Amino acid sequence: MQAVVASGHIRVSEAACHILQNDGNAFDAVVAAGFASVVAEPLLTSLGGGGFLLARPDDAQPVLFDFFVDTPGLGQKNPDREAHFLPITVEFPGSEQIFNVGYGSVAVPGVLRGLLHVHKKLGRLPLREILAPAVQLARFGTALNATQAYILELLEPIMQMTDASRKMYAPAGKILQKGSHFQNAELAAFLETLPKNGDKEFYEGKIARSIFNDMYEHDGLLTRDDLASYHVIERTPLAVNYRDQLVLTNPLPSFGGSMLSYALNWLEKGMPGVVQFGSSDHLFGLVTLMKELYDCREKENIFTQLNPQAKFAENIKKIRKAFGGTTHISVLDAAGNAASLTCSNGEGSGYVVPGTGIMLNNMMGEDDLHPDGFHNDPPGKRVASMMSPSILLKENQVQLVAGSGGSKRIWTALLQVISNVIDFKMNIHEAVHAPRLHWDGTTAQIEPGFKPESMQKLRDHFPVNEWQVRDVYFGGVHAVDCAGQGGGDSRRDGAVAVI
Repeated sequence: MQAVVASGHIRVSEAACHILQNDGNAFDAVVAAGFASVVAEPLLTSLGGGGFLLARPDDAQPVLFDFFVDTPGLGQKNPDREAHFLPITVEFPGSEQIFNVGYGSVAVPGVLRGLLHVHKKLGRLPLREILAPAVQLARFGTALNATQAYILELLEPIMQMTDASRKMYAPAGKILQKGSHFQNAELAAFLETLPKNGDKEFYEGKIARSIFNDMYEHDGLLTRDDLASYHVIERTPLAVNYRDQLVLTNPLPSFGGSMLSYALNWLEKGMPGVVQFGSSDHLFGLVTLMKELYDCREKENIFTQLNPQAKFAENIKKIRKAFGGTTHISVLDAAGNAASLTCSNGEGSGYVVPGTGIMLNNMMGEDDLHPDGFHNDPPGKRVASMMSPSILLKENQVQLVAGSGGSKRIWTALLQVISNVIDFKMNIHEAVHAPRLHWDGTTAQIEPGFKPESMQKLRDHFPVNEWQVRDVYFGGVHAVDCAGQGGGDSRRDGAVAVI
C-alpha cells in the first residue's frame, strides 16, 4: 500500500509527506499537516479554533477525537455584562452576509490541545520533528494561493479590525493579494516552545493570563477557568453501513455525521437501482433527499431515533446560510493507518493572542452553530458542529478517507463523493471533481457540468439556481483511497501527495 495525503494546500501535503518519509505514521503526519495548515491556510483554520480527528489505527479500534470549541464563561465575575459582539458585513459575489466577530465572539479554543493530544496518544516521532515543517513555513513564509487570497478579500473587514490582524494581513497598509508573501514569525517562535512546555502556557500560564486580561478589558466572555478546564473528548465514531461498506464518521452531539448517516440510509433505500450519474433521476433523487432533511420538522421522528435527547429537527431547520471557514486533511499510510482531520476558525474574531501569531475563533458569533440564539447555552458546553471527518471500511480494511469544509454543505458534498465512488465506480479524483448540487432550504443550487436535458425534471419540481462557475460554496472534499490515489478539491486549491 502506498502512503497518500490530500489537503487544502500543497505545503500542507508536503509537511505530511516529509513526516511519512522520515518514519512517521499517519497520525504523526496528520498532526504535522494540521500545524502546517494554520500557516498555509490561515483564513480557514487556526490553533485558536476547533476541530475533530477521526483515527483508525491498523491495529486498534477507531476513535473520534473531539477538540471542537466550548461555550465560554466559567467563573465569569460579571455574567450579565454586554459582550463585545461586532456585526461585520462581508460582500460575497451577488450577495452579502453578516458575521459576528470581536472579543465576545470567541469560544474556548481546542485545536492546539487537540493536535498535541493526538500526537501523544498515537504518534511515534518526537514533537520537535512533527513541528519542524510548520516552524519553517511560519518563519520563512509562503505565497498566498488563489483560495486564501479570495477568502482574504471576502473577510477583509475582519482581518483589518485590529492592529495585530492588520500587521498579519495588511503589513504594508494594503490587504495581501494572490502571490503575496505571507509569514508569521511570532507563530514560529511560539511553536518552538511546545516541545518543552506543551500547551500549558496557552491554557494555564502566562499566555492564558494575557488572553483573559484582554477579554476582561474588552468585554469578552473567555475566562481563565474556561482555558484551564478545556479537555479533548474521545468518542466512539458513528458507524453506518452503505452498500457493502462501513462508513465511520463524527458522532453526536455534532450534527454533520448524523445527517450524513441518515442521508446514506435514505440513498441506499430510496435509490436502490442503478442510475446514471447526472441523469434526471439521479439529480431529482439527490435534491429530494436533501430537501427531506431540511423539511425535518414534519419528520421529527427520523431524528429522534438518532438523538432522542436533542432538539435535532428544530436545530437543523434553523441552520442558516454560512460561509464555513474550514479545511480538511486526509492521510493513509503504508501500514493502513488512517487519519481524517477537519478544523475551523470560523471567520476569525479579529483578536490575535499577543506574542503568538494566533487569531482566536468567532464560533460564538456563528449563527449556524447557535440555532437557538447567541449566548444562550451554559458555559462549558461542547458546541455542536457540521464537520464530518469520515473513513470507509470494507472487510475491515480502509478503503477511503475523506472530509470537507463548507459548513452545512459538508454532509452534502461528502454524500455525493461517497456515492460517486461506490455507486458510480469513479476513481477518487473523478469523484471529488464531479459537479455537485446542494439544497439550501429553498432552492437547488447546481454547479456547472450537468447535462441541460437532465435539469428539466428538477425545474419542474424545485426552484433551481444554476451557477456559472465552480465555487468554494460547494465544499472542499480532500480524500485518499487504498489504491494510493487522492482527490484534492480544486474548489479549495486541494493538493495530493503520494509516497
